[in-house]
Amino acid sequence: MRRHVARSPSRRPALLLAGLCAAAAMPWGLARAQISLPGLGGAKGTPLSRNEPVTFRADSVSYDSKAGLVTWTGHVEIWQNDHVLRADRVTFDRNTNVAAASGHVAILEPDGQVLFSDYAELTQGMREGVMTDMRALLAANGKLAANGARRVDGRVNDLSRAVYTSCKVCAQHPDQPPFWQLRAYDATDDLEHKRLEYRDVYIDMFGLPVFYLPFFSTPDPSVKRQSGFLLGQFSPSDKHLGTYATLPYFWAINRDSDLTLVPLVSSRTGPQLTAAYRERFNTGLVHVTGAVAYDTTNTPGFFDNGNFVAPVNDKGVQGYVYSHAVFDLNQYWRYGADINLASSANYLRDYRITGYGADVLTSSVYAEGFGAGAYSRVDGTFFQGLNTGVINSSQLPFVLPRYTYTFTGAPDALGGRSSLYTTDFDIYRPNGTSDQRLELGLNYDRPFRNTLGQLYDVTLHLDSEVYKATKLDLVPNYSPVNGATTGQALPTVAVKMRWPFVRALPNGSAIIEPIVQVIAAPNSGNSTTRDRPNEDSLDTEFTDSTLFSLNRHEGVDRLDGGLRANVGLHGNWSFDGHQIDALVGESYQEHIDQNQLPDNGLSTHASDIVSRLSFIPTRWLDFTVRDRLDHETGQTHFADGLVSAGVPLFSVSGGYVYNYRSYYYYYNQNPYTLGPAAAFFVPTNEATLGISSTYKGYHVGVFGRRDLATNQFVAVGGDVSYTNDCFIFDVSLNRRYTTINGDSGDTSILFTVTFKTLGTFPING
Repeated sequence: MRRHVARSPSRRPALLLAGLCAAAAMPWGLARAQISLPGLGGAKGTPLSRNEPVTFRADSVSYDSKAGLVTWTGHVEIWQNDHVLRADRVTFDRNTNVAAASGHVAILEPDGQVLFSDYAELTQGMREGVMTDMRALLAANGKLAANGARRVDGRVNDLSRAVYTSCKVCAQHPDQPPFWQLRAYDATDDLEHKRLEYRDVYIDMFGLPVFYLPFFSTPDPSVKRQSGFLLGQFSPSDKHLGTYATLPYFWAINRDSDLTLVPLVSSRTGPQLTAAYRERFNTGLVHVTGAVAYDTTNTPGFFDNGNFVAPVNDKGVQGYVYSHAVFDLNQYWRYGADINLASSANYLRDYRITGYGADVLTSSVYAEGFGAGAYSRVDGTFFQGLNTGVINSSQLPFVLPRYTYTFTGAPDALGGRSSLYTTDFDIYRPNGTSDQRLELGLNYDRPFRNTLGQLYDVTLHLDSEVYKATKLDLVPNYSPVNGATTGQALPTVAVKMRWPFVRALPNGSAIIEPIVQVIAAPNSGNSTTRDRPNEDSLDTEFTDSTLFSLNRHEGVDRLDGGLRANVGLHGNWSFDGHQIDALVGESYQEHIDQNQLPDNGLSTHASDIVSRLSFIPTRWLDFTVRDRLDHETGQTHFADGLVSAGVPLFSVSGGYVYNYRSYYYYYNQNPYTLGPAAAFFVPTNEATLGISSTYKGYHVGVFGRRDLATNQFVAVGGDVSYTNDCFIFDVSLNRRYTTINGDSGDTSILFTVTFKTLGTFPING
């Protein structure tokens, strides 16, 4: 049934939007013919010539040769190539070349846009025309309506009393206004440049005006990229910038590249100009973001772990560049670069640039290849220190170059699989150890089972490295010798046995699985390896995940040798989609590896006891806990846990981590002569908690992170948001309590309002 709308100018736009949902597909008519008429070229298609054939279908057609009129009635459908006109009645005047359409008029454009009207007069192949009560369905669910529209030269639609929204307007009460709409005195739909311009504009929420703009311009919703100003940011109060604002400009250079310029002005420091360039090629892409600014902020000295860090004179011209490029050389090889540089960490802090708070910025160039079971990569890496309280930039390495290759073969006739790997590098430090390494690792695994159901895995393994090093007496090795040329080779034989006992249960199964592993290798470690550089084995993590590892160091510069046995008991119970999984184990070693960090659980013949428990009893609860206990005293040396409970209406997530020692600080000074730094003996003891609730489009969440060792918060925050089909409102608050480069604590608040197809309005604080 057709909906008749009121003629009141104040209510017509909203009702016109609601009327879009009354349009229905029209069936094929009975009459059918082809004639030559002026083209029905659409608004955004190429206008067609007079000689293009026009095909029509209608219930009936009549000709008045004297008056020069052709009239179609009843489910009229006229199309010319991809342009379609539908109406209840269409009259074409051959004398004036004017087509008059009435009754459920619909014009389908080649780009998918659909125009509706009660009455339309069109001429010049639809390049000229007028429409009353015009409505349009645009891309991305956009809807545009106007009391009247006039088309000029097929390039511009002038609209009077226009409204626009991307919200649903067809609910149980279609006469109600949409969630939001733009309401303008008049508007221009620039068909050539695909842009909508509104004048004397109100933004209505629930039919009530909340904001006024004298002029507003936005791309057509079908446009993915278009040059023009973007919505900027505004903050009335910022710790380092004061009051600041940005107004970005986006330049769509061509279909493959674009440039975004973002000027920033603030009340507390100098201006900044940021540029972001992107380009996509047939074989790769390039992204470059950089900025230049005039920073006027003073940077005073500060104390970090009891050490005074002198003030830095980094006022004046500052800048940064972050770039990423990757290209395919062929189907097997690609190459690329990631270059990240900044004039100072304080500049990143002052202008709130991504990357501030990290210890280093990393830059690298690389080439890598992929094959069947093989991977190869050569790269060079450079680090820029940001955390001046902890990191001395002159001690950071230049890796020039590093080469990595791995290959895993197909299973052989016996069911075994061979592999080899190497990572070779040249490392230079201005104030520290410089060294080169050549490595070759070989591995052979052969699994099999016996008639008792025992599963065996026999491993033959060889690690071998050759080193040449200078300045070994400096960071990070602190060796008693200055330089050395040395090497190591460690053959290893390992046999691992798993004996799963499986029992079928109603709606599930249970598994009890003893695990025993015996590893035999020559002894290694002790002080004899202090003339060998250490680049990749500065930390040792002994948990359930490394209990059965051949080498429990992070890399291969330090190797686990000697005779040892690892034992564990694994259990799993699965029922009705629920699961309990547990593992407990210990390592017994004949040879004590003195290269391991102290207090890491491997400093005695019997190691700490490691365990893991995962429990998923229902769909709304799961948790996993791990720990490492002293095998004599039962003291906890390491523990962590994750828990998640609840449903979308209310959920809680939490985490906890405890480490007996803060291994990060072990190499802050020479541990062999001065002992570990004091921070090494301060335990890591932190807990996090998050609570959230989601109901339909509403979301509320809070989180906190607390250092239990110092009994202080690390960070807290919260978020409140509402989302529907056309609108997002979000406000988030974050408070940091930690100190970075002398910058003690920070609070930020961000309000974000997003109107679908229009853009996002952010306000920072």
